[in-house]
Formats: sequence, C-alpha cells, structure tokens
Amino acid sequence: MYKQIFELHADTYKALAAAKRLEIVQLLRDQELTVTKIQQMLGLPQPNLSQHLQVLREHKLVNTKRNGQHVYYKLSHPNVVKSVDLVREMLVEQNRGDDKLTEELRLKMKDLVPLSIDPVCHMRVSPKTAAEATGYKGRTYYFCASGCKKTFKKSPQKYVRQ
Repeated sequence: MYKQIFELHADTYKALAAAKRLEIVQLLRDQELTVTKIQQMLGLPQPNLSQHLQVLREHKLVNTKRNGQHVYYKLSHPNVVKSVDLVREMLVEQNRGDDKLTEELRLKMKDLVPLSIDPVCHMRVSPKTAAEATGYKGRTYYFCASGCKKTFKKSPQKYVRQ
C-alpha cells in the first residue's frame, strides 16, 4: 500500500508537469469555467486544450459538468491549488536574487499589491497567484494566464485606465 501511495503521488506530479496544465489549475482556482472561456484565456488551439483537460480529468484533478452545450470545469479538491501554490512559493524563494531571471519574473517575485484584477478577463489575481505579469508605463499588471497577457501586449492602451 505504501508503494502505491507514492506511485499515485508521482502520477499526480506527472499530470501537473506541463506549464499549460498548471495555468489551467490557476484559472480554476476560484471558479468553474467553460472550455470556451479557458481556451480564450489561454489562447490555445481547441485540440491542444482538450488534451490537457483530458490529462487533468484522468488524474482526477478536475471535475466536469454539462449544462446544455457547455462543459464546465472545476478543480476536484481545494488542495490542488494549495499544493501548486506551495511549490511555486518554494521556487520563488529558491530563485530570489538570480541574475539569470527575466525582468518579468522578477516583477512577479515582488510582494507588491495583495490583490489585483486581470485587465483583460477581469479575474481576481494577486502577485502570489498570477500566472503572468508585465510592466507597462511604470505599473505592473498581473494576469491569470498567458493568453490574457498576450492579448494585453497587443493593445495595452485598450485595457489601461487613464
């Protein structure tokens, strides 16, 4: 039994061993989302997203429910977020002061504002929980996923309040 627990644990880590799947977990941390909404937020092709969601379903990290034509995803347990957050916090601490880190990652590592709103999708994020961050006109903007950041960077003036 002891060995089986470690194997299950390792399989769960394998399921989370893709950056896009970690982004999906991030998006679902406080809400359920449709496949369409997840796709818009991540900017992934639908077949690619389906593969990632299938892995998360197979490992029982997400649950689904159908409402008409829409399939909604949510995390299967609140500890999924806790475990991902703990690993991220460890990585942030281990990499403080690393000159090789990009400026954007350095911005994320700062403990700035405790709560922010993704300017693109309006999801609540914080420096601790944001998947992405970027600076624009002297201010740091936090994003729930890479697709929102990409959308912002195409036309930041559309999302910045004057």
